[in-house]
Order: sequence, then C-alpha cells, then structure tokens
Amino acid sequence: MNKVCVFAGTTEGRKLVEFLSEQPICVTACVATEYGESLLAPADNLTISACRLTEGEIQALLRAERFDLVVDATHPYATAVTENIATACSSAGTPYLRLLRSCSAAPEGAVFVPDTFHAVEYLNHTEGNILLTTGSKELSFYKSIRGFSKRAYARVLPVDTSLVACQDAGLAPSHIIAMQGPFSSQMNAVMLRATGAKYLVTKEGDAPSGFAEKVTAAEETGATLVVVGRPPQQEGLSLSDMMGLLCRRFGLTWRPRVTVAGIGPGCNELMTREVWQAIQDADCLIGAERMLAAARPGQPVFAAIRPETIVEYIREHREFHSFTVVMSGDTGFFSGTKKLLPLLTDCQVEVLPGISSLSYFCARLGISYEDVVPISAHGRAVAIAPILRVGRGAFVLVSGEDGVASLCHRLTEAGMGSVSVTVGERLSYPDERITSGTAEELTEESFSPLSAVLVQGPGTAAVPCGLPDEAFLRGGGRTGVVPMTKSEIRAVCLSKLQLPEDAVCWDIGAGTGSVSIEMALQAWRGQVYAVECREDALELLRENRHRFGAENLKIVPGTAQEACSSLPPPTHAFIGGSSGNLREIIYLLREKNPQVRVVATAVTLESISELTSIVKELSFANTDYEVISLTVAKDNITGGYHLMRGQNPVYIFSI
Repeated sequence: MNKVCVFAGTTEGRKLVEFLSEQPICVTACVATEYGESLLAPADNLTISACRLTEGEIQALLRAERFDLVVDATHPYATAVTENIATACSSAGTPYLRLLRSCSAAPEGAVFVPDTFHAVEYLNHTEGNILLTTGSKELSFYKSIRGFSKRAYARVLPVDTSLVACQDAGLAPSHIIAMQGPFSSQMNAVMLRATGAKYLVTKEGDAPSGFAEKVTAAEETGATLVVVGRPPQQEGLSLSDMMGLLCRRFGLTWRPRVTVAGIGPGCNELMTREVWQAIQDADCLIGAERMLAAARPGQPVFAAIRPETIVEYIREHREFHSFTVVMSGDTGFFSGTKKLLPLLTDCQVEVLPGISSLSYFCARLGISYEDVVPISAHGRAVAIAPILRVGRGAFVLVSGEDGVASLCHRLTEAGMGSVSVTVGERLSYPDERITSGTAEELTEESFSPLSAVLVQGPGTAAVPCGLPDEAFLRGGGRTGVVPMTKSEIRAVCLSKLQLPEDAVCWDIGAGTGSVSIEMALQAWRGQVYAVECREDALELLRENRHRFGAENLKIVPGTAQEACSSLPPPTHAFIGGSSGNLREIIYLLREKNPQVRVVATAVTLESISELTSIVKELSFANTDYEVISLTVAKDNITGGYHLMRGQNPVYIFSI
C-alpha cells in the first residue's frame, strides 16, 4: 500500500488528509499542535503527528517511513517550515509537492501592507479601536501600536498558548476574544460593533480562511480592512489539481458527497433543520441566484441551474469534498432534482425534501390538497380544462409576467370563466399577497412572475368518453362534409386504445377532431397530435380545440408520411383516415415505436382486406390483436312509430 505524508497546516491540507483517509492508502498527517490534531477525524489508515518538527526530525521521519510522496500544505506565512520540509525531502530522496492556497479578490477601500511591521506603522497614524484577527504569534509585534492595550482587541484560538501571548502583550481579559471559527460575516460584524473597532486587521487569505466574510463585515460596519499581504508562494498545485494528480498517480477514486436539498418556498425560516445543517456543513453551495440568496451561505457558492453545468462544476472542483445543491420548494415536486440525480452516479448522493409551494399555499388557505392535481406551466402546454371537468382542482406553477393572466384568459375562452382562481404571489416572502376571483375577473390583473395558482370549478366527476356528436362543430367544404367518427364508434375505439393520462397520441386523419379532443381530455398529462391534410377540416379542428380548451392538442397539417416523420414516437395511435396510405402509416408507426398501441377503423371491404394483410405481415396475431365489427342502429320516428335505422357496419382493428 502506498504511503503519503501531508504537512497539514491549512484548511486545504486538512481536506486533503480527509480525502486520503477514505482511500486505500496509508496517510501520515503532521500538524504543529494538539488543536490541529483535534480538527482531523480519526481513521484506520491515518497516523497523526502533533508536534513541531525541526528539519532534522523531518528528515529522520522520512527515512524511517520511506514515504512515496510528501505534500507540503503548511500556511503560506510559514516560510521557514516550508523550507525545512523541502530540504529534508531533497536529502531523503522523497518526492515533494507543494499545495497552494488560492488568493481572494482584493476588496475596494482596503489598506494593503506587505508585512506586520508596515501594519503597525500604518495603525500608529490612526485613531480608533482595532480588531486583530491575525492570530497570537504576531501580538508581540502589534503591542508597539500607540495605545495598544486600550485600542486593540485580539481574536485568538481558545488554547493556553494563545491566552498567554495575549497576556504577555498587555491585553486585559475584556480585550481578548478566545473563539474557534469559522466565523460568518454576521458574527464578524457583531464583533466589530461590540468592540467599536474602526479597523479590522487580517492576513490575506482565501475562502477557507474566512477572508470573504471579513470583507463583508468590514463593508457592513464601515470598518477599514487592513490586509497583511502573504509572502510569495513557491510553485505548486491547487487542491483540485493535487487531488487529480494523486488519483492518477495512485489509482484513487474521488467520490464527493452531494446533498440535494429543498429549501422550501423561499423564506429562510421554512427550511427544515436537516436542510439548514446540510447548508452549514457543505464546502460549496450550488443553485440558482434566488436559492443561494435565501440560503445566505458563508462558504463558496456557484450559481447554476442546468444539471449539466452543476455536474461539470462538481467534477472540476475536487478541492471541495462536500457540495449542497439547493433547490426551490421540495426536491420531489417539479424540481430540477429529477434531471440532476441520473448525472451524479459517481458521487455519494443524499436527497433532502423541503416544504413545497403546494403544501404551503394550501396551508395558508386552510384547505386540503389531496384532491388537487399539481401542474407546472413552465415552458410547456398544459391541459387544465379536462381536470376541472372531472371535478378536481388544479394547482398550477406559472412563469413570466403574464403567466396568471394567460392562464385565466385560456380558461375563459374554454367557457370556464366562472371557475374560482386563487393566486399566491411571492409565497412566504414579506410581500406575500393572495388574491381570489373568477378566471374572467383576473384576466386583466397583473401578478408577480413568482406566482402559484389554485383553480377550482364544478365538474362532472367522470372522464368523458363518447361525447355527443352535437358537442363538436361540424361543417362542409368544397370536398363535402368533413368526416367525424360518431359517438358510439368513438367510445369503443377509445376503450380499445386504453389511454393512460400521460399518453403520447397520434390521430391520423383527424377530421373534425372528435377523437383527438377526447384523447386530449383523457391523456391530459400527455400530448396529442392531430394529423389532417384537408384545409376545411383543419379550421374545424382549431375551433373544436379552442372550444374544449384542449391545450395539449397540437394540429399537424399534411399527409401522414410527410407530417409525422418529425413527430415524437407515439405510445398510442388512432387511424380514422389514411388517404390510401394505410400500409405506409402503420409501418411508420411501428418504426417509431415497435410497442405502439394502434386502433384503426375500416368501412370498405378494401380497407378491411388491407388491414388484415398488414396484421399478418407484421405478426400482430401473436400479440394483443383483436378485430370487431360494430353496427349501430338509432331510433327514427316514421309516422307515429319509432323505427330503428341501422348505420353502416364499422370494423375496429386493435393491434
């Protein structure tokens, strides 16, 4: 087993040790103090040396253990230690790599000084209190600041050596802040206000050192940031590059921890404790700008929405061992989680639910949502009218400035202007607003793009099947009356199709659209494509679609061969008219989806013969194949008597 020694004097060093301790490799971590040891989690393959080593002691350790590699992850300011490690490695013939800390962006208005001497010189020409966050080692230099014991407050680690250094520098207990970080920007601001500090002294650092949080706190309180510049670093590798190199060199596997967390509607107080803890524990947070703002993190963040972008960032940033991806609402409710999870197969993944907008909104209204159908209208056509017709309510997530108005307008045009509509704007935020009215009343109202809508209306409590022929508009054109599959035949054909609510349907030779409309009403979560080549029929199709509010029905002009080639594969298809191209149409359907469910009607002997032949060619006979002949007779009054008048028999092929 390979052996690696890490001099872990920085956050990056500790992260590297944590990574290596989870690999099939022997790790020795060298830290200077017992406090440094306490920051490292124990592991069976991890040995910790907690003491300061001289160059000779380092060299003796290397010769005794014969490490395959030494990684110097000491602090940039510990230049003497770095020199000792490099010299010892050279003498012992042990490969040496330097792990570098990244630099943070310089804040505007900060005062930069090259070293402690110049920091003292600058502060001697100022007035006001000072908060020192540079540690206890340099206090012996800072005590030469004019009025040091009265002006200076030192934030140091809560260990004996730090407290002794404060006392030796002449600081009273009331001027000593003995605390262990990390410190948020809010905590830094509290300390600046509590001490009345006009100056915050820090070493230049990166994200793990809490530098950004100090910058934010100084800007918030109006304190001047005094930055002691780090000495030039030798050439080396970033943590991400170092981990990549070790993986290639020793055949290691990098599997970051990724937590996908639903943060609720947006208000910070509505996060679950589990989600809040996942945000605090993460090395890096990823999510949309609004989600990151709601989380208010103190660690590095990356703003992204697309799953592919999120996964690419995770894989490119090995310096982070754990990521939390923050999602709006609940991870299982119209969330990007659904598309993200299949891309995270090489990660350790945990999914944490949150409070959904549906749950929150219905709770605010004091109603149950067990009979409400949730729908997302973000970038997609949705069929709400069928849901309302069967007596159920619809919860709709809308998008855009006109999302609510557009929804209400479509309902009104579909003859449902009287249905009850309740709009929840910016739910859980301080400016939350809830408005109720009918769809017609709210058509001209303006609402926030961040809105949810609850629609409730009377219904028949039954999915329509075999609607009356009179329910559809029908007319004639230059080529005669537009064909329509009659109610009784239509009802049987729909029963044979066995449509689920998410079916993708083709209606070929749609005519007036009677079958297309009923397909759309039953497959309200799916999509229906009505294919028709007659111009007069296309106009009727549009009018009937508008009449029933069938928004999931798309009209496709043209013959089946030319119009269907670009359509998505169907799960179900109805063939009411083929214009003499029956064989080509069925072969196209089977090519698109070999498992497609097809129902076709035939009236002429020629069509019956052709369908029978096609069934034999495609070996449908061994599957769920059925042919029925259906004759419908309707009563007709002649004189004073009711006589039954028979219609032509129709053959229905279910294949």
